[in-house]
Amino acid sequence: MPAKRPVAKRQAAQKGPAQEKQAPLDLAFAKAMDDLGAPWPGAVALSGGGDSLGLMHLLADWARTRNLKPPVALIVDHGLRAGSAAEARKAAAFARKAGLAAHILLRKGPVPRSGIEAVARDARYGLMGNWMRRHGLATLYVGHTLDDQAETFLLRLGRGSGLDGLSAMRALAPFPLPPFADLNLVRPLLRVPRAGLRDFLRERNQTWLEDPMNSEARFARSRIRGLMPALEAAGLPPSRIADAAAHLARARAALELVTEAVIARAARADGARVLLDSGALMAAPREVGLRGLAGLLMAVSGEPYRPRFDALERLFDNIADGKLGRGSTLHGCRLFPAPRASQLFGEKTLVLARESSRGGPKRR
Repeated sequence: MPAKRPVAKRQAAQKGPAQEKQAPLDLAFAKAMDDLGAPWPGAVALSGGGDSLGLMHLLADWARTRNLKPPVALIVDHGLRAGSAAEARKAAAFARKAGLAAHILLRKGPVPRSGIEAVARDARYGLMGNWMRRHGLATLYVGHTLDDQAETFLLRLGRGSGLDGLSAMRALAPFPLPPFADLNLVRPLLRVPRAGLRDFLRERNQTWLEDPMNSEARFARSRIRGLMPALEAAGLPPSRIADAAAHLARARAALELVTEAVIARAARADGARVLLDSGALMAAPREVGLRGLAGLLMAVSGEPYRPRFDALERLFDNIADGKLGRGSTLHGCRLFPAPRASQLFGEKTLVLARESSRGGPKRR
């Protein structure tokens, strides 16, 4: 069954006495949810920790006051350490006590020797995405907070990320795994500090679980989290860092609009291929040209991720310097000079096609 969009804004006017007693966090959350307008019903990713548990209660209250179907709690037992099964059962008990259906999803397979964070993340989203698709849900709500926004910014800064990486996590975003591109990921707590959620839970006499992995120094996020008190003491609290990420997100959005306008002038679909005006692409600011070329490569190849930046720059520079020769390949695509019959933009016309397709030279 296709997911239905909530009728929250219409039903918000039908407030009863219980809503008049809402705490400020409840009101801020309700406004964030109403503004997002994500498809409903949905599922909440629940670990039993303070962030996800606070989100679960806020989401359940929001649905209840609007006479909407309650969210479903999805708990993943990664099986990566002793005690994970007991913690999953405890998280499910929290959800059921709140009147929600809860489902424990088990990751199968050996414990990886390295890259545990990435393995856990992919397993978590893969299991939840499959469950949601089988049960007709289109939206997963996750408890990322303002603190997570700040930590993510610092992590990516340390990795040398550019504008896209440093831009804020989006409140309404595509699902993080490509096979589930039809699903939504919603983060309604990105302006809520972690401490505020803990206070909210204490007011409800609600305990939560502490994940010991959150304090293990072998994980980069844990190390960043340990630095936050010193940064705040130096005048750089999580809210200030999150604001910087939000400013960069607005800059990214503006740059995306400019890039779309350039590509609209410089590229034309030709069946499964794209004809590209290399002159128009090179005349744009370098960042715009690189973004446009990356977007075209993704569109033609069908790949959900951008090409490697160093390889993208080499290809871009070869185009600019007239060193493309008979053609080049990148990201599952071939880019080569257009034959005379296809020179829509004159001699500077290039053809971008999938590597597996025919009709042009193939070089590596």
